[in-house]
Amino acid sequence: MSDVTGRLAKVSRLAEKLPEGERPTRLRDPRRLAFFTAYFRRYFKRHMNALRVPLWGEPQIADEPRPLVFYTNHPAWWDAATYMIVGDHYFRARQSYAPIDAEMLAAYGFMKRIGAYGVDLETPKGAAAFLAASADILAHDDAAIWVAAQGRFVDVRERPVGLRPGIARLPELAPHALFVPVAIEYSFWEQRGAEAFIAFGTPETGESLLALPREARRAALDERLGHLLDRLSADVRSRDPARFHAILDGKAGVGGIYEAWKRLLAAIKGERFEAAHGKRPQPRRVG
Repeated sequence: MSDVTGRLAKVSRLAEKLPEGERPTRLRDPRRLAFFTAYFRRYFKRHMNALRVPLWGEPQIADEPRPLVFYTNHPAWWDAATYMIVGDHYFRARQSYAPIDAEMLAAYGFMKRIGAYGVDLETPKGAAAFLAASADILAHDDAAIWVAAQGRFVDVRERPVGLRPGIARLPELAPHALFVPVAIEYSFWEQRGAEAFIAFGTPETGESLLALPREARRAALDERLGHLLDRLSADVRSRDPARFHAILDGKAGVGGIYEAWKRLLAAIKGERFEAAHGKRPQPRRVG
């Protein structure tokens, strides 16, 4: 038996330690997930201006039968909605999950039905439950886990990024999985609503990460995510929409008296009213 095959068998045994009623793959309800994804899309469009991906930051993941682990920074409350919208946009055929604080999950039990599962790495029992639940998910080749690997809200400029040790344990559960760094940032440009940005880095297999000792593995993942955040931030600071694809547009404009005045002036001049503040971005010529 190869080392990878042996590890997969160990993952299956670990997942089997969870009672059927506690397994994330049994609790997830696609219909409820579809409802909340649609809700968050509408909510995002009401309160944000756009969700943008840099031209270099599209997912570089072949459509192959292996689980995915997206490890991300954790800058804001909006991250959960961003996961759902981006997951539905790029990875609709996959079964997406996300670990969240165990106390929060206990308070909002419905979240178990949309792919959330508990994480409490402060106690041995909590850590064991997290690993068993992750094993249940990673045993499925069409699964994807979105991990806010800092474990708390952190400014995007903080270095090192400060990934929690749990992310370094997941390659031990899933050497066959692809591990993908994902950078997230939010910023205000010209509109009333903020801009959300997300960028995907280069994937690598869990098997390649296992060549490093656990702490060195965590440090390597931390460094890769930090470089990705720096690259994304450079594009965000440019305020150049032509550097990005907008995968979701919200409601442009600044609202209130200023927007009403713009609308009146456009009517007086016989011009088309544009809600967006500032100049409309022009598409960048390629070639």
